[in-house]
Amino acid sequence: MRVALYFGSFNPIHHGHLIIANEIVQQEDYHELWFVISPQNPFKNENNLLNANHRFQLLQLAVEGEHKLKASNIEFKLPKPSYTVNTLVYLKEKYPNHQFDIVLGSDGFQNITKWKNSAFIIENYKFLIYKRAGFDVNNEAGADVKIIEGPQLFISSTHIRKFIEEQKSIKYLVPDLVAEEIKARGYYNLSKKETKK
Repeated sequence: MRVALYFGSFNPIHHGHLIIANEIVQQEDYHELWFVISPQNPFKNENNLLNANHRFQLLQLAVEGEHKLKASNIEFKLPKPSYTVNTLVYLKEKYPNHQFDIVLGSDGFQNITKWKNSAFIIENYKFLIYKRAGFDVNNEAGADVKIIEGPQLFISSTHIRKFIEEQKSIKYLVPDLVAEEIKARGYYNLSKKETKK
């Protein structure tokens, strides 16, 4: 089985993520794409993160009814912070007959050599790169790269969180079920003081 792994904090998941995922499974004919939610990304500030279980719940709502898009909390079982190489080794042991490729934005790909055991990852995995505005695909590392062509939407989780804090609508930025759950639970609303417990 060919599986594309889309790693991220998904804080929260939004339509930009989902459109990229759909482009990949349609263009490249993957059996599945797994959204691998990172409880703690070593490159990001943990203080801005919604509780990992809550982010996973929103992710599950976002892909509900989709046959090829799956939510994965596999990194919840692994040591923190979440290093991609550890997850890849674990998945290869658990699913030896699967072919795993990595989904990454052109902005994140610029930092590939800074990843833990980056040489091992570059040598053994293919990268599906989607372009982000202002970030060219610089492949000086010599990775196996496939550029994914698709619509570039200027949607960010940071922008969505800011809208929520300012009590503005996030309609059309995230799936309706996700927006409803965020509102009902008071996620990202600083006045509600949601914590990471």
